[in-house]
Amino acid sequence: MRMRRKKNLVPRMEACGQWLIRDPKAQRGHWRELMPGAKELRLELGCGKGRFTCQTAAADPDVLFIAVERVPDAMVMAMEKARSLALTNVFFVDADAAELPEFFAPDEVDLIYINFCDPWPPKRHAKRRLTHRDFLLRYRQVLRDGGEIHFKTDNVGLFAFSVTEFPFGGFTPTQVTHDLHKDGICGIMTDYEEKFHNQGTKINRCVAVKTELPPQPAAPEQPDEAEENDAPDQEA
Repeated sequence: MRMRRKKNLVPRMEACGQWLIRDPKAQRGHWRELMPGAKELRLELGCGKGRFTCQTAAADPDVLFIAVERVPDAMVMAMEKARSLALTNVFFVDADAAELPEFFAPDEVDLIYINFCDPWPPKRHAKRRLTHRDFLLRYRQVLRDGGEIHFKTDNVGLFAFSVTEFPFGGFTPTQVTHDLHKDGICGIMTDYEEKFHNQGTKINRCVAVKTELPPQPAAPEQPDEAEENDAPDQEA
């Protein structure tokens, strides 16, 4: 579902200008200067309206958060949330995840969040999935050794694809669960996550740890279960 164009987008963006990084390439290797003393630098890819971003930043004030979002109509709402909470440890970048190596130096990032990304169900679109090996190889360029990807989705097919794909990008899947909130709410939810959970949909989660990059054989042919489940194409 495509997001409706927001009224007064430009002035709303300008009103939140102190949270917007206009030239992320100029920050490459210097992100921690935005928050000297930050114990970690974490990215969220596709922050949407920013509920997870802002609540996580508020809960971890010693961590520097950079939220990457390519839909300005969503990002402006996320920045307004950051402004309303007077957050000083979160900043936003209007860009695509494929550009990360241009924005971040090697080993500069500690953790990447990917929450409820577009599953791109047709098999021919697999390379567009944010957990495809082509993206994973970009992420490992900026993640430190031992850095992590925290991935959540309601889409069973996308999750199966991702867990299989992580090793091809040099990541070891750990903490794999197919029902994250089985014993009660676990962690901060996104808007979509809460909606799906309230509908009885199970939430899948995986932590993928950066390890040595293995030899890159061709991936085995596998059923593309991502075609069986639909999910929103951006975080709400």
